Amino acid sequence: MTIDLPAVTVGVDFGTLSGRALVVAVDDGRELGSAVHEYTHAVVDRALPGGPALPPDWALQIPQDWRDVLRFAIPRALLDAGVRREQVIGIATDFTACTVLPTAWDGTPLSELPEFADRPHAHPKLWRHHAAQPEADLIVRRAEESGQPWLARYGGKISSEWQFAKGLQVLREDPAVYQAAERWIEAADWIVWQLTGAENRNPCTAGYKGIHQEGRYPDRDFLASLDPGFADFTAKLEHPLSELGTPAGKLSTAAAELTGLREGTVVAVGNVDAHVTSAAARALDPGHMLAIMGTSTCHIMNSDVLAEVPGMCGVVRDGVVPGLWGYEAGQSGVGDIFAWAVRTATPHDYAAAAHRGGSRSMNC
Repeated sequence: MTIDLPAVTVGVDFGTLSGRALVVAVDDGRELGSAVHEYTHAVVDRALPGGPALPPDWALQIPQDWRDVLRFAIPRALLDAGVRREQVIGIATDFTACTVLPTAWDGTPLSELPEFADRPHAHPKLWRHHAAQPEADLIVRRAEESGQPWLARYGGKISSEWQFAKGLQVLREDPAVYQAAERWIEAADWIVWQLTGAENRNPCTAGYKGIHQEGRYPDRDFLASLDPGFADFTAKLEHPLSELGTPAGKLSTAAAELTGLREGTVVAVGNVDAHVTSAAARALDPGHMLAIMGTSTCHIMNSDVLAEVPGMCGVVRDGVVPGLWGYEAGQSGVGDIFAWAVRTATPHDYAAAAHRGGSRSMNC
């Protein structure tokens, strides 16, 4: 006799210091089990593992740490939930953003190629990599001078954390790595590539972190005004964008072996950790604002009306909900600010008591 087992989905959240897997029942949304895997290398901000020291304001990560989340956290979450892999009908992921990396055409991170292993710019730049501020300032200055219409969609500022500033920094400081980077891809999309074996890109990271507006990126002439060698940068980005909440593909044989899930399991299009929370919190309707607190604090709101608001992080069509304008604002580094306050301003006795009680850093 065949017994029908209840269907479940697996969600994997890739944060700043760890990745979490969660098993959810399809029929009623109950959380059945979870597991956390701490990154072996955490945030690489002082020196590459066994390699050179890093300048100030750098923040890198190691791709193998992300694969290890798939390898360890998913099986442990299934075990915690008491479910079998045959019950899993889909897997979805989200990632910190803008966490971006240079790869070869097949998705191999340049940092994993022997000739680039000791070159900092070959490694993924975590969202909190702020060493590209001169490049961000240049992008804003040139955009203002040339009247780029997309600048107002980002409140008049382009962040040092985003794709173009980080890419321009690579070109200016290590042209060999820039030339070798056949793809420049958000980690949110790269991890989906690892799961399915095929490149896929999402409109959330492209819009909020990649200056993708009205179906296109900044044009060649503008990019050449930043640096002649940067004119073709978007060739490293160009790929059709898949609608959020839809399948990106199916779990490959290699990924099935890595995760312990069944080959062919549906894999969702990638998303950003903050923005995807709107669905979980049921804050998708126009006019509902959601605050997501973690390493950063983001305020997300959807609307059927476009408005260009000074100081906003960005407004993107289809960026959170297909068919609506998604607005983002907030404060980067909130968790780090709280952690700094704990380290520097908390009375010793209070901090010791909190530590004994199991208190942890605000960093996600």
